[in-house]
Amino acid sequence: MNHAKETRREGERLHINGADGAMESGTVAVPALHGLEGDESHSLPRDHTQAILETTKQVASLLKMSGYPFALAGSVAAHAHGVPAVLKHDTDFCIRHEDVDGVVEALRQGGVEIVPAPEDWLVKARAGGEEIDLIFELAHRPVTSEMLESAPVLPVDSVRMSVLTPYDLLSSRLAALSEHHCDFGPLLTIARTLRELIDWDALRAEHQQEPLPDAFLYLLERLGVIEPREPGEARP
Repeated sequence: MNHAKETRREGERLHINGADGAMESGTVAVPALHGLEGDESHSLPRDHTQAILETTKQVASLLKMSGYPFALAGSVAAHAHGVPAVLKHDTDFCIRHEDVDGVVEALRQGGVEIVPAPEDWLVKARAGGEEIDLIFELAHRPVTSEMLESAPVLPVDSVRMSVLTPYDLLSSRLAALSEHHCDFGPLLTIARTLRELIDWDALRAEHQQEPLPDAFLYLLERLGVIEPREPGEARP
């Protein structure tokens, strides 16, 4: 059999081993290589994490100019606090219910698209191809002025903005746990990374009557992430 090796680019002069083993010279048609620089049809996928961060910066800049209080929430807030994360979904901001109309108008004037949402606890928007949630209730708890005032200002990919405290970030995630949504994985990463910044006694007192949050806190004890309850402290 004649096994000719095809190499390099189309139309390039090659040396090919013929059937008798002799070296033959000639111009052969070699399939063009795809997926290289300049071939837009096979370009690499864009960095979704960076795309979400760019949208976060755009929205935060508009919110800061509007004067309405806000705080970054969700996975991007965890990322701002140093929690390792690959951002995949959207960017979340907490705002007060009484500020919704003003915030929506400020974002709309800034070129952000406001989209219909079936939920009655947030407003949805879109910019740069990414989804934005403007949340005024966290796990059925109203976003308060005190919550937003306590949010530290942190750099998020070079833009400084208010970010939910680690306590409020984790507490809201615990309050959202249900029998239909009970993924401890992301919560465990947040707890491990931010454990020195969270008042665990206060978190226990807030959630100890709720079975799923309390189960997560007990898991943290068993894993050695946080100190266990005092021996005389009864479990609910």
